[in-house]
Amino acid sequence: MTAVIVGIVSSSLRLVTPYLFAAIGETLSQASGVLNLGLDGIMLIGAYAAFYVGITTGSLALGVIAAGLAGGLLGFIMAFVSVSMRADQGVSGIALYLFCLGLSEMLFNQTLGGVRTISGLQPINIPGLSKIPVLGPILFHQNILVYIAFALVPIAWFVLNKTPFGLKIRAVGENPHAADSLGVRVRRVRYQTVTLGGVFAGIAGASLSIALLNLFQPNLTNGMGFIAVALVYFGGWRPVRVLLGALLFSTVNALQIWAQVEGIGISPYLTLMLPYVITIVVLATMKRRNSQAPSALTKPFERGQ
Repeated sequence: MTAVIVGIVSSSLRLVTPYLFAAIGETLSQASGVLNLGLDGIMLIGAYAAFYVGITTGSLALGVIAAGLAGGLLGFIMAFVSVSMRADQGVSGIALYLFCLGLSEMLFNQTLGGVRTISGLQPINIPGLSKIPVLGPILFHQNILVYIAFALVPIAWFVLNKTPFGLKIRAVGENPHAADSLGVRVRRVRYQTVTLGGVFAGIAGASLSIALLNLFQPNLTNGMGFIAVALVYFGGWRPVRVLLGALLFSTVNALQIWAQVEGIGISPYLTLMLPYVITIVVLATMKRRNSQAPSALTKPFERGQ
C-alpha cells in the first residue's frame, strides 16, 4: 500500500509541472491586467519546439531553451495585440490558441511525419535526501523541471509582494491610470509580464513533451492551458493558492492513471472526465473570487482616457 501511495504522490508532483509553469506565468500576466486565453496554444508550440530541437540536436537543455523562446515570442505577440492594439483580450487569446493549434499540427506533419519518442529528462537524485524513506522518492527523485516549477511559487510570491517591480505589476493591474500618473510605464509592464508568461507557458509545454510523455503529437496539451487559466482564478491570483489548486488537478490525474493501470472496475471514460469535472467546479466558484481579481483585468489602457 505504501508503494502505491508513493507512486501516486510522486506522479502527481511530476504531473503538476505543466500546470504550475503555465499558471504562475498567467498569474503574473493577469496581475498586470492582461488575460491570455492563448495559453494552451503557446504550450503546444513550446512542446513542439522542445521535442523537435531535442530530437534533432540531442540536447534536451536546448529543447527547453527553444520552448521558452518560442513561448516568449508568442507572449510578445499576445501583448502587442492586447496592449498596443487594445484588442479584446478574450477574442485575441482564442485566436492565438487556434493559430497555434493549426501551426503545431502543420509542423508535426511537415517535420516529424508521425509520433516519435525521445529519451526525456531523467530524475535527479538529491544526495542523501533521496534515500529518506517514503519522502525521498517522492520529493527528491524528480527531473529538473519539477524542482524549477516548485521554486517558481515562492519566487513569484516574493516578486509580486516584496519588490518594486511587483508593486508596479499590481498597480498596473489595479489602477493603470493612477500608476501612469506616478510615472509607471503601464504598457512596458504589461509587455514584460505577458511575454514572461509566454516563456513559462512554453516551458510548460516542454515539460510535457520531453519530461512527462517523451513524445509529441497534435493537441498534446488537450486543454491543459485552459485549466491553468482556471487555476489562476481558483487561486485568487496568489501563487501559493495556485500551487494548491494545481496539486489538486495533478493528484486527480495521477489517481485516474493509477485506476486505469490497476484495472479498477470504473469506466476509463469516467476517470478521464474527472479533471474536467473539477474544472467545471472551479469555474463555478469563480464568482466568489471575483472580488479578488485585479480591477483592470481585461481592460485596455489608453493614456488620457
